[in-house]
Amino acid sequence: MNLYSKLQQRAADNKPVRIGLIGAGKFGSMYLAQIPRTTGVHLVAIADLSPEAARTNLARVGWKPEMAQAASAQAAIKAGTTWVTDDWQAVVTHPQIDIVVECTGNPIAAVEHCLQAFAHDKHVVNVTVEADAFCGPLLARKAAQAGVVYSLAFGDQPALICDLVDWARTCGFPVVAAGRGHKWLPHFCESTPETVWGNYGLTPEQAARGGLNPKMFNSFLDGSKPSIESTAVANATGLTVPSNGLLYPPASVEDIPYVTRPISEGGVLERKGMVEVISSLEANGRKIPYDIRMGVWVTVEAETDYIKNCFEEYNAHTDPSGRYFTLYKRWHLIGLEVGVSVASVALRGEPTGVATCWNADVVATAKRDLQPGDMLDGEGGYTVWGKLLPADTSIKMGGLPLGLAHQVKVVRAVKKGQSLSWGDVAMDTSTPACKVRQEMEAMFAPALKKAA
Repeated sequence: MNLYSKLQQRAADNKPVRIGLIGAGKFGSMYLAQIPRTTGVHLVAIADLSPEAARTNLARVGWKPEMAQAASAQAAIKAGTTWVTDDWQAVVTHPQIDIVVECTGNPIAAVEHCLQAFAHDKHVVNVTVEADAFCGPLLARKAAQAGVVYSLAFGDQPALICDLVDWARTCGFPVVAAGRGHKWLPHFCESTPETVWGNYGLTPEQAARGGLNPKMFNSFLDGSKPSIESTAVANATGLTVPSNGLLYPPASVEDIPYVTRPISEGGVLERKGMVEVISSLEANGRKIPYDIRMGVWVTVEAETDYIKNCFEEYNAHTDPSGRYFTLYKRWHLIGLEVGVSVASVALRGEPTGVATCWNADVVATAKRDLQPGDMLDGEGGYTVWGKLLPADTSIKMGGLPLGLAHQVKVVRAVKKGQSLSWGDVAMDTSTPACKVRQEMEAMFAPALKKAA
């Protein structure tokens, strides 16, 4: 509870936390909007494939041109300004940068960025949760071996869920379920970038005003992003996942403790201790009042009558038994909150969520019938969506991780709704991301098979 005072001290000592940002898109821009208002930090460099687009976004969020005119990282450090470049390697290798914030949204590139940052003694706050979903456990292990901290990004829902789970366990509550909200109907898994805005609830004009990427936002809508984020949470907290994908039970905030109970007690869970996503829409499409669409939640259990009575005495909202209580945060502010991760990593040496096991995986699943020669276009595209599965199920079926389903050719027919395997595609196994994934499978799969 004293991160701000520690940042103030760093400012007073003229020893700011020095940051390198890779990717200045929507998420990165939201963080950029907060940096000039945050004491004790210095954004030394921004690396983006298009420096001009990065400068456009800097202007959009209120930066003055002179704030980002440095000719190098060293010049930026000397002048207290920011260097904008297309050379990400120069950023992750600079000896005076403390933390790399990975914001590209490209999982294959993000893995390479993370590994290079570790190799050069840099902590990493990884906004690209897609990368964490397909090899987070190994990234976490490699960071620890390098003596640096690897962290999920606060402001994004996975880190906020991890925070709620940590609160519950630190208080002594068993976690029955935890997760996020989402606007969901079953046919959304077929959504494409052409249909996304109508389903999402924005006009094309609103999307253009916000600089929103239709493919990225479609990955939120079609179930890929909820599966990706639930995977990150399960692997960070040790919670388990549904055996055949997320259920998306519809519920208002008031009803969350009702539905996030085991089936045997009137809820939807296969067992206690799971991740799940709550829909803000009824099955008929009716919008649920006071929903949790943009928020996060954790359901805990009172294990004794005394604790149950305390819930009642303090008017905690529970299920009818009085034993299940849900704490929630109805909103999250995305990149505007990343500073919490940066401060926690730099000043406490603590991540705001990091993989501790391999419980869950996201497997590419066909949006339509696929034929040999078709090219997969990754999350949010026209060909596949991501399905959350237990890691041991994915291993047994040879599931193709969604994070690697980018620009990959299909070599045998796959039916709509069927999850793809490695054998269904022609995969370039020479990429760093693919090698890391295969290394992770080799490292963790034996334990999964033994446990099964």
